[in-house]
Parts: sequence; C-alpha cells; structure tokens
Amino acid sequence: MEKVIQTLKRRDGEKRIPVLKLEIDYELLTLYDAMQLKEQDQIDDSKEKLEKLRNEWLLLEA
Repeated sequence: MEKVIQTLKRRDGEKRIPVLKLEIDYELLTLYDAMQLKEQDQIDDSKEKLEKLRNEWLLLEA
C-alpha cells in the first residue's frame, strides 16, 4: 500500500513541475519589472516567492 501512495505522489509531482516552471518564469518577470521601477517592496516579495517556488521544486525533484 505504501508503494501505491508513493507512486501517486510522484505522478502528482511530475504534473506539478511544468506548472511550477511557469510560475517561476512569471515571478522572474515580475521581479525584473520591479527592479526596473525600483519598487523595493515588490522586489522583496518576488524574491520571497521565488525562494518558496525553488524549495518546492527541489522537494519534487528529490
């Protein structure tokens, strides 16, 4: 039963990775725009979101 649960989680993770890549791309664009406009609050928010997305991606890859 444990192997079945692990297999299902792996499939969900495999489906999540492409979406995660899109989210990272979008957040990088948001960060770039904020840097161009020198909006420090948005820069900090984007960096924080990118760190969370990065950690999620690392967990899914493991």
